[in-house]
Amino acid sequence: MSRPGTAPLESPAPYASRPSESRGRRTPEPPSPTRTEFQRDRDRVIHCTAFRRLQHKTQVFVYNVGDHYRTRLTHTLEVAQIARSAARALGLDEDLAEALALAHDLGHPPFGHAGEDALNAEMADFGGFDHNAQTLRVVTSLERRYAAFDGLNLTWEALEGMAKHNGPLTGPRAAGPVSAAVAGVADRFALEPQTFAGPEAQIASLADDIAYINHDIDDGVRADLFPLEALADMALVAPVLREVGDSGGEPQRRVHETIRRLIDRMLGDMVAETRRRAADASPQSAADVRAMDHALVAFSPEMSDGVRELRRFLFDNMYRHPDILARAGDGAAMVTDLFRRFTRDPGMLPDEWQARDDSETPAASRISSPA
Repeated sequence: MSRPGTAPLESPAPYASRPSESRGRRTPEPPSPTRTEFQRDRDRVIHCTAFRRLQHKTQVFVYNVGDHYRTRLTHTLEVAQIARSAARALGLDEDLAEALALAHDLGHPPFGHAGEDALNAEMADFGGFDHNAQTLRVVTSLERRYAAFDGLNLTWEALEGMAKHNGPLTGPRAAGPVSAAVAGVADRFALEPQTFAGPEAQIASLADDIAYINHDIDDGVRADLFPLEALADMALVAPVLREVGDSGGEPQRRVHETIRRLIDRMLGDMVAETRRRAADASPQSAADVRAMDHALVAFSPEMSDGVRELRRFLFDNMYRHPDILARAGDGAAMVTDLFRRFTRDPGMLPDEWQARDDSETPAASRISSPA
């Protein structure tokens, strides 16, 4: 049975994004007779080359450590499932939420943040490297599958959600500094950088947090970086561990039961807090959501505190663990070596990349293939 406050609605919320009211695509296309515009966005992401490359990109563990640790692809699928569940419960557009969740990591290089830091250092003379900017570059220009346009020609709503999933890019509500590349896409596609993204993008952003926190706990316990009992004193985890008990004495069942209940609680809290905020603000359209002075989709203050506590724990006990740092260092060195080899000898790049005539700097275009 669903937890209280998470039961799906029977009709769309008034502030849901509606594909029939989409602001359209940069290159006009005839409508599909079988799919909405947001369904087409989702399908284009799934079928693009960058999505397939996620299967060998790692989050924390390198791929050859074991089959059961998350990769960017498995993480992305988990985010999409959570985002779709939340959108359904809130009466929002499930397909747009799913499309944004599936696309959110397309621009990540291998080896997680270590790989990105290595690329950023090598790209210092060319404006640095930002995975959000790379995601936008992938969907607006790097994918070349269609005869009529570069990129995926996604809807305005999908591009806006990718650019602004962390909040406004400019103005007093901006979450922080934005790379010139992201700002350039926001300007080129008129993405209204001073406003929040639509509600489905806000859902995809928090779904990402729910997924990675919980699967990193799962992976960390599996890798013996810390025992599950190390979380027993945390406000969010303690009551769950009491509910789970010993789960028949099988450790892996206990871990799984704990993780799925934590996901359920975090998802239920997000839905309940979003409904509370919607009742207070009474938005009547997705445009009203964008114009709010705070995010519509959020955790409650209590849940936010619990999430921050879990993040601190994972940072101290997993991301900064000596074994993980050693593997991350190896990955960063590999990315740096590949970048320098390709820069010195562009002939090593695949033929399809050597033949490209991009308007970007040579370094930027060369970095697009390995990322």
